[in-house]
Amino acid sequence: MSFRKAKALLSAENLRFTVIVTALTVLAAITFFLNLFTGSADISIGEALHVLFGGGEGTTAASVLLKIRLPRTLAAMLLGGALALSGYLLQTFFHNPIAGPFVLGVSSGAKLTVALMMIFAISRFHTIHSATMILAAFAGSMLSLGFVLAISQRVGRMSMLVVCGVMIGYICSAVTDFVVTFADNADIVNLHNWSRGTFSGTTMDNIRTMLLVVVLASGGTFLLSKPISAYQLGESYAQNLGVNVRRLRAALILLSGLLSACVAAFAGPVSFVGIAVPHIIRRLFRTSKPMILIPACFLGGSVFCMLCDMIARTAFAPTELSISTVTALFGAPVVIAAMIQRRRDGE
Repeated sequence: MSFRKAKALLSAENLRFTVIVTALTVLAAITFFLNLFTGSADISIGEALHVLFGGGEGTTAASVLLKIRLPRTLAAMLLGGALALSGYLLQTFFHNPIAGPFVLGVSSGAKLTVALMMIFAISRFHTIHSATMILAAFAGSMLSLGFVLAISQRVGRMSMLVVCGVMIGYICSAVTDFVVTFADNADIVNLHNWSRGTFSGTTMDNIRTMLLVVVLASGGTFLLSKPISAYQLGESYAQNLGVNVRRLRAALILLSGLLSACVAAFAGPVSFVGIAVPHIIRRLFRTSKPMILIPACFLGGSVFCMLCDMIARTAFAPTELSISTVTALFGAPVVIAAMIQRRRDGE
């Protein structure tokens, strides 16, 4: 290939990257403000902007926007990005585009340990700290991943590994539903909504905690861009470039577990985002470069979850759908398409 052709291809790739990132950023901004301006409470755009710029203190509009809609929208943005990034890391680890925290049972494992911790804490101390919830979710996600990794040593086909992950998820969900169903405390019974996945009930204190965790984990993931790029070309190739493959694989698992744990701790299980969004982003950018895909997956996950949460809140208002219902509706077809494509390419 001549230098001129290579330069033209590079320019076309940069142009496509710029256009798609700009479009995603604009869509994220539009979706963010639509989430603030729409809902069952009738608040005009002018009134909402007045509150956001510091006015209307003590009014109903201020309470709805600042205590309900803003924290919920920020949660959808942060946790959606975290979930998509967690899925990207698992897909990189297993070299499989249909791996993800929901499919492999990671989210369900985190949900189980958080539910048990919440029941124990509420019944004894009547409160639970957000850091404790994240630690409990992280322990559950690591436990589920441990089972999946153990199975992966015995199962040759990735399709069977996914099936085993789904079965682990069903077992964890069944135990969670059983525990929550027979709980006596009224506060614990309210865990039913959380166990189906929701961004409602988020506070600004929760946002501060999840912001810290998500920023640190996402930053750590981005710093691994070059080792991940080498790892994608094969473990032997990565080792020849000086990459410590064992440490890299451990980092991928830990970072993915931390991101999915943060989501499970605050929003419960959110399905298909971790699989569908990375697949869509790869198709859009037509590249496997981690330095591009890592921030793009986070941005795409944010947009996807904010859109789905807006639909969940407003489609049948005042009745609210669980977030997993909407994400499954849009994410499942993407997963089916990915499985068909993998079948065509040969597993």
